[in-house]
Amino acid sequence: MKKTFLNFVLIVLVLANLDGFAQKQQARITIKGTQFYKGDKPYAYIGTNYWYGSLLASKKVGDRKRLLRELDLMKKNGIDNLRILVGGDGGKYDFTVRPALQYEQGKYDEDLLDGLDFLIAEMGKRNMYAVLFLTNNWEWSGGMSQYLEWNGKGPIPVPAIAPNTWPQFMEYTQQFYSCEPCMESLNNHVKFIVGRTNVYTKRKYIEDNTIMAWQVGNEPRLFTVENEEKFTVWLNNIVDLIDSLDKYHLISTGSEGLNSSNDNIEIFERTHKNPNIDYLTMHIWPKNWNWFKADNAEKTLPATLENAGVYIDKHIKVAQNLKRPIIIEEFGLPRENESLLNGTSVANRDIFYNYIFNRVAESVANNGVLQAANFWGFGGEGKPVTADGKWNPGDPLTTDPPQEPQGLNSVFSSDKSTLQIVKKYNSKFKN
Repeated sequence: MKKTFLNFVLIVLVLANLDGFAQKQQARITIKGTQFYKGDKPYAYIGTNYWYGSLLASKKVGDRKRLLRELDLMKKNGIDNLRILVGGDGGKYDFTVRPALQYEQGKYDEDLLDGLDFLIAEMGKRNMYAVLFLTNNWEWSGGMSQYLEWNGKGPIPVPAIAPNTWPQFMEYTQQFYSCEPCMESLNNHVKFIVGRTNVYTKRKYIEDNTIMAWQVGNEPRLFTVENEEKFTVWLNNIVDLIDSLDKYHLISTGSEGLNSSNDNIEIFERTHKNPNIDYLTMHIWPKNWNWFKADNAEKTLPATLENAGVYIDKHIKVAQNLKRPIIIEEFGLPRENESLLNGTSVANRDIFYNYIFNRVAESVANNGVLQAANFWGFGGEGKPVTADGKWNPGDPLTTDPPQEPQGLNSVFSSDKSTLQIVKKYNSKFKN
């Protein structure tokens, strides 16, 4: 009887510590040569963008039950790598992420910080990995333009509010690399987030294996050739800052690649020479770059694949020169005729995705530098509420940022054909 009771107590203690034990056993992601490693085994993957994960994990404005279902579904399809926003600044403009994590300069929404902790904790339970990007070149989450407004550069010319103001927005945002208080404020944000301890796991972020990498931002870009020196100084400084705060995790920049470098691949290489940049990134957006026309898909899809191949090859060459692995960490394509509704054909998207995934698989099989891909993006159970796809606070979140029609590039939970392709390729990479 006594032995039975002791066994029962032992089982209770094991179950009580199961979550912590599972995370404790999660392997760390490192790099050897031009390959990622999970513990002592090579790590290649097809992951996704899930920028809104910490918002969905919020107690006040999120939906934790939906979050857990989505994490489980992604894991079921082999997706264990999520690229997540750790930002959301200002939040006072329409077409921007609301509520904002940093609602005023240096002031943070505790509920959203709690959501970030919860998300990371739940990912750790599922042996999933996070790439956390710390700011944004674009207005949809505040980012660099919000720091400029906070530091006296005038109102942000938000393109979605005032159409045809993209040139003004670009001119406005390029001031960031000359704005000392702006750069210092971003540095303070980096220090605050990197120095955090998770309230659920009690782990310091700098010791948590769930975090694969810190990423400077989403698509930081020069804007002008003349800006290269200032941009490079800033990029080196912030990369070195992250490295000084956390030598345990990987660091990347979040660059689009060629498209962030004034269409000059040599600039991309020059700006990424810092040895503290552990791996390179590239993004591919055929619709935005006028490669793909949804109303003429039959003719433009083959050209899209050809253009994507040339783009990939150029960046692979840079990665080879710098002896770093590279990831295609953003790419997307609309549904048939740019429909926003799940259930509409994703045949063209599946062809595009399959091409990208196959490029990764071929590279991995041949020990190449191209090691992974994160598609844009997983919209899960989200859906557009309005006919034009406009997002309003309180509407279900999708992977499409607030300034874009909701559903435009989202892979929903119901997109079984796409998820089957993802699962097929991820099964190739499993040890």
